[in-house]
Order: sequence, then structure tokens, then C-alpha cells
Amino acid sequence: QVQLVESGGGLVQAGGSLRLSCAASGRTFSSNTMAWFRQAPGKGREFVAAISWSGGSTNYADSVKGRFTISRDNAKNTVYLQMNSLKPEDTAVYYCAARPSPVVVTARYAYNDWGQGTQVTVSS
Repeated sequence: QVQLVESGGGLVQAGGSLRLSCAASGRTFSSNTMAWFRQAPGKGREFVAAISWSGGSTNYADSVKGRFTISRDNAKNTVYLQMNSLKPEDTAVYYCAARPSPVVVTARYAYNDWGQGTQVTVSS
């Protein structure tokens, strides 16, 4: 099992930037594919981005391509989500997730471990 703690959320104006962090402990971090999901009020939890254990493979939702960047530092057991050009529709609770597999996937059910989430609010 992996314990995940997100941080870095907050309130930002449209067009601004935020960087989310997710600190992991427990199962060997470097053996996990890591991902970010988000859930807006009244909506389901949706995939945002994922990164392989080595960082060599990434996947993004179409809605964030070119604006968000996922990265990881295995020495620090941390995964990041750099969010630029934020839009009001990016407002959501952002969750970090881990799966003990080298395969990068987007399906929510494929991820075993989840953080508690961090709120991102983008004002217009």
C-alpha cells in the first residue's frame, strides 16, 4: 500500500498557474505508475494525467494537453502537476493516485491507492 498526501491547491485567477505536489510513502514509490485525477462539484472523478515509474511515458486528458505537465522525483518520492493557463473549468478537487504496475493507464479503477485531495479554484 502507498500513502499519498497532496498539497499546493488554492485559489487562482484565470490564466494563472499552480503546482500540485503529492508525497508518497509505503510501497516502493519508483515501482508505481502515478496519476492525477480531478472531481468537480456534481461530476464524476476524471483522469487528468499519468506518468510511468521512470518518467519516460506520460498521458494527458485532451482538456489539459499543452497546459498541464506531470513529473516525478523518485529520490523525493514525489509527483508533481504543473498547471498553467488555468481556466474556471479546471476548478475541482485534485487527487493523486498510484498503481503498482509499469503500464500507464487512464482508468480510475486501475489505481489502488488515493490521496485525500486538494482543492483548486480558478476564478474568472
